[in-house]
Amino acid sequence: MRVISGSARGRPLKAVPGQHTRPTTDKVKEAIFSMIGPYFSGGTVLDLFAGTGGLGIEALSRGAEYAVFVDLDRTSIAVVKSNLDATKFAGKAEVYRNEAVQAVKLLHKRGMKFDYIFLDPPYRMKQLDDLLLSMNEMGLINPSATIVMEHDADQGYPDTIGTMNRKRYTQYGEIAVSIYKEGEV
Repeated sequence: MRVISGSARGRPLKAVPGQHTRPTTDKVKEAIFSMIGPYFSGGTVLDLFAGTGGLGIEALSRGAEYAVFVDLDRTSIAVVKSNLDATKFAGKAEVYRNEAVQAVKLLHKRGMKFDYIFLDPPYRMKQLDDLLLSMNEMGLINPSATIVMEHDADQGYPDTIGTMNRKRYTQYGEIAVSIYKEGEV
């Protein structure tokens, strides 16, 4: 696992030991960033269910301005911090150990808004649409934001969630990626 492109290109990323975390493969990560725009001029990132932090770190490497990483697992949080240090992005990030729904409420209280949101939960979680709708209602999603959901290919999600419309759906074996845009038809 490594940073694929941008300022930290080629830097290796640590994996979370054990079987509880399934990091996004380099192949899928590269496909995601080619679909959402390979490089960014600023913008804020939320990497919810961060795991290794690979998606948020990739966004920082490609020009995102700031990222918030959230995961419930203590080991994942340590790996995210280590990966941020290794890529020299620690100064552009906040890392929180929290459950996703609780974290969303806290980010709302802080008035945070995001341009890029990565949702890559354990595949047993099937309510990403409810979580995304809740985030939208709380105002965490900036107009024209891009939301990337990585999920089990057997789990279907609607083409429209609130004011967000699915722009792309791609399947990689048992993994599916749904990309939503806020406010676009």
